[in-house]
This record gives sequence, C-alpha cells and structure tokens, in this order.
Amino acid sequence: MARDLDPIEEIFSFTDKDLEVTDFNVADYIDDERDAVGFLNAIIETGRPELLQAALGDIARSRGMTELSRKTGVTRDGLYKALCETGNPSYDLVRRVLEAFGLRLQVVPIDSGDAQSA
Repeated sequence: MARDLDPIEEIFSFTDKDLEVTDFNVADYIDDERDAVGFLNAIIETGRPELLQAALGDIARSRGMTELSRKTGVTRDGLYKALCETGNPSYDLVRRVLEAFGLRLQVVPIDSGDAQSA
C-alpha cells in the first residue's frame, strides 16, 4: 500500500526520468569583458592553475578560436591543446591570449585582513 505524500514530499519526489539534463558550456554565458574578468578572478581564487588554462579556453571559445588564433599567431589546434585542463601553456601564451581579450595580469599585495592570507 502506497503512503500519501505531503505537499513538500510530493514536490521533491522525482526520479531520474523526471529530469532533463543538458550539457553546460560556460562559454555560452560569457558575453562581455566584465563576465570574462569575473570568471577569471573566481578561477584564480581557487588556486588551481589547471582551471585557469581551461577558463581561458572557455573564454576563447566564447569569443571565437579563429579570431584568437589570428590575434595570437597560434594555430587553433595549438590553442585548444594549450587552453584545456590538461594543457600546459607558457606564460607568453597566457599573456598573448589575455591581451587578445583586452586584458592583462596584474600583481597586487595580499590584503593583511584577507581571511585567505591567514
């Protein structure tokens, strides 16, 4: 005998068949320089360099790899290989990619009141 579900249980009682899962591509949500800066700064805060190169790849795809290839002088294939989580881009390539996006790296002091610096 099936028990009656209260309204809250009914809302949250679903199966995998009830879900529609679609692929998420962050490149679809990076619309402008502000989005790119926010995304890169959030990634940098993770302290995981492999995510930075993947994030640069996401931004590159949002802006167009062909155009980035033209601006950096690196082949599309070379960009795809370097700007993935397992890639290993040189500092020069990261600099050229950022410049092509109209961005640059900047070093700033760690705020002594910052909880992460403790």
